[in-house]
Amino acid sequence: MSDQLWVGVRERVEAAGAGPCDNEVFGAAGHGWIVEDPLTRDELAELEAQVGVRLPEEYRSFLRHVGAGGAGPAYGLFPVRRVGGRWCWEGDGADLADLSRLAEPFPERGPDAELIDDLLARRPEEEDFDDIEDFDDAFEAWDERWADVMFAPERTAGALVISHLGCAQREWLIVTGAHRGTIWSDCRVDDIDLAPLLDGDGRPVTFARWYTDWLEKAERTALATP
Repeated sequence: MSDQLWVGVRERVEAAGAGPCDNEVFGAAGHGWIVEDPLTRDELAELEAQVGVRLPEEYRSFLRHVGAGGAGPAYGLFPVRRVGGRWCWEGDGADLADLSRLAEPFPERGPDAELIDDLLARRPEEEDFDDIEDFDDAFEAWDERWADVMFAPERTAGALVISHLGCAQREWLIVTGAHRGTIWSDCRVDDIDLAPLLDGDGRPVTFARWYTDWLEKAERTALATP
């Protein structure tokens, strides 16, 4: 069934890339409207055997019937490639995902929520210090602790980085666990915790919805009359 989602999608992307206003689509300069070749059945099987998990249906179907990456939301969909005999995802921040932990369930938010709230409440403010050097020292110590908590590898087990929005903001595809197949926003660089993307009705956005929503908006822009 998920295969039917992608009928004609590759051709639509290529047509948008040839549109009169293609360069006005955000991120187009990054992905250049290039869609990489789809994976063969054997390549997909090899990839999944290597990472030890079956990828979400919508995404694996995309890899088989549209492409291994390229043109897509923001600066593009990170391509998955075989490099030195091993499969990996390539892109700015793709290495944040631990491929050896993709079979582990993506953790529910909550166990560290109180710790995060407490850290935010204790964030040093310059006006609370008489000496700027004391503030700098306190903030540096706080920032190190914040990074240790927010960017702990176990917080993104079972997930892949698949897109970069610029300014160190990224989006993840959840591969394993209760949220499997959904897209999560990563704005931790701005002290905002990981959060699921939601549609207008408050429902989690799946990979297919994420990609096709982008394509529809990109078409409206790229194919508009100048």
